[in-house]
Amino acid sequence: MHFKQFYVGCLAHASYLIGDGGEAVVVDPSRDIEMYLEEAEAHGLSIKWVLETHLHADFVSGHRDLAKKTGARIGIGANAGAKYEHHPLNDSDEIRVGAMRIRALATPGHTPESLSYLVFENEATEPWAVLTGDTLFVGDVGRVDILSSRLSVQDLAGMMYDSVQKLMQLPDEVRVYPAHGAGSLCGRSIRSETWSTIGQERLMNPALRPMSREQFVADITRDVPETPVYFLHSRDMNQAGPALRESDALPPLLPPVEFAARAAAGAVVLDTRTADRFAPGHPLGALQVGLDGQYASWVGTLVQPDQEMLLVCEPGREEEAVMRLARVGYENVIGILEGGFEAWKKAGLPVGTVGWAPIERAIGGARTVLDVRRPAEWSTFHLKDAVHVPLAKLSDAARDLDRERAYTLVCAGGYRASIASSVLARAGFRDLVAASDGMDAYRKAGGAVEVGT
Repeated sequence: MHFKQFYVGCLAHASYLIGDGGEAVVVDPSRDIEMYLEEAEAHGLSIKWVLETHLHADFVSGHRDLAKKTGARIGIGANAGAKYEHHPLNDSDEIRVGAMRIRALATPGHTPESLSYLVFENEATEPWAVLTGDTLFVGDVGRVDILSSRLSVQDLAGMMYDSVQKLMQLPDEVRVYPAHGAGSLCGRSIRSETWSTIGQERLMNPALRPMSREQFVADITRDVPETPVYFLHSRDMNQAGPALRESDALPPLLPPVEFAARAAAGAVVLDTRTADRFAPGHPLGALQVGLDGQYASWVGTLVQPDQEMLLVCEPGREEEAVMRLARVGYENVIGILEGGFEAWKKAGLPVGTVGWAPIERAIGGARTVLDVRRPAEWSTFHLKDAVHVPLAKLSDAARDLDRERAYTLVCAGGYRASIASSVLARAGFRDLVAASDGMDAYRKAGGAVEVGT
């Protein structure tokens, strides 16, 4: 048996290719399907099936593109309501790939149609692994509050309780391969490892500690992170069947004056450069979300799915910037700045700036510290007298902040602080400094912090 995990770091997304006897199945594919095609070709495998564990909300699946390219059949839970050509799967249904068997196991909770897949080698009576989708993660279970169905959160949480009990009936040595790792918004506290075993999770996963159904429901419905605006958009695309990516052609390169005209007409200017390049100069009014981080997730949190976008990119990274947005269903990029920011400056177009400095230099005096981390991070430790506004809520909260004050933006390591500085700059705030190293470095250096809400 050939087994390969593919990991897309910016979305903390894991997908899989499993092959045997010249045949292969791909589970939960990303939209950039070339990696699966190359892996299959390298090992003499023909992709016969594309399996989905559920209707994903945090990324757009490559199932239709992969099926068209290979002739594979798409399998998804019968309750998904999928509107594209597919094979509906129910609990205990099996498919064969070479001498290997893959058995569907109904594990609803994260979504009503969620399936896990048991992988059996040859004629083994016990599975070698289980691919758990967004039901069981390493150190966590999937969220039930994304509201991707008409069922209540409490109903879904109850289903999740039953599903994890079912998974815990598997032998300890069965490997656990989830659809996400640390940083995914489909869980709350996923560990950094990308796979585990049933026995390890039984011992180490806080969500699986002995508790009643009522305690479980209460536990997994509190302290959840924000739900980005793109989640339901991606879910709907996955249910309808994403449009086939017939061409890899990039959006047009626009000269600075035309780029500025499109921005003035309402398109969002998205500066994908690093924070240290954005801070000293950028197109006035640009939103900064750097490619070297959770780029697509934050764009999908701060920009509406139907908004047109214009990109400012480092030379050579244009294709990456566009593809990573396509992974979450954002395909309305109408242009890329020709010549980059240097061309914008040479054209004499308006330039904005924000501060970018180590936290020790960025705080103090009359500056108000605005902490944009998530609530769980804030309650763990924060600066005395800091104001807490999670980045996902900052655009709305900006209406109630004093535009005449000087603000220092802080997060864990600088990435979100830079995004926050651009959000406030777009809203008309003028004296802004983003802390480049963040709260983790500040505490590690012995800085005074407080704990609690």
